[in-house]
Amino acid sequence: MLALTACNSSEPSPAWKVFPLQRHQAHDGLAVVNQPDGYGIHLYLETDTTDRAVCKPRWLVDPARLFNGNGSHPFSSGVATRQEFFTAVGRKDVRSALEQELKALCAARVPQARWLWIEPPRQASDVRPLHLPALEEHHLLTDPAEENARQEALLVKPSQTTDSASRQ
Repeated sequence: MLALTACNSSEPSPAWKVFPLQRHQAHDGLAVVNQPDGYGIHLYLETDTTDRAVCKPRWLVDPARLFNGNGSHPFSSGVATRQEFFTAVGRKDVRSALEQELKALCAARVPQARWLWIEPPRQASDVRPLHLPALEEHHLLTDPAEENARQEALLVKPSQTTDSASRQ
């Protein structure tokens, strides 16, 4: 009896299932079923084309929760943990599928660009915040209150605006 118990506890965990799962266009998502009940994560794939001559992955480390991954209509909703992302990208089969999908996504978005594979972050300390200059350089942005006031003025007094423009 002890021998049977030992055999049962050493059963390998079920194989993970990895397949493309489109979000908006082909190659922009990857499903990773990591639980036997069909749950897993949906990795959102993005490209960095800051330099138009080079296309490389832009890592989004907050995956969506995958449902029905073993069924005919998998879907995602909500957010899964970053730890699940790090565990998934630690697997060679997942990284290989990511590279294949991201390379195809780059080819579709900027066919003339050179493909450059960048390894995904494997732990929280490897994650670099996304630099968005337009949002960080506030002096370049219009004050939303001022913009609304301009729009309101155009809607309230359209004849004055066109009259003053025609006089000049």
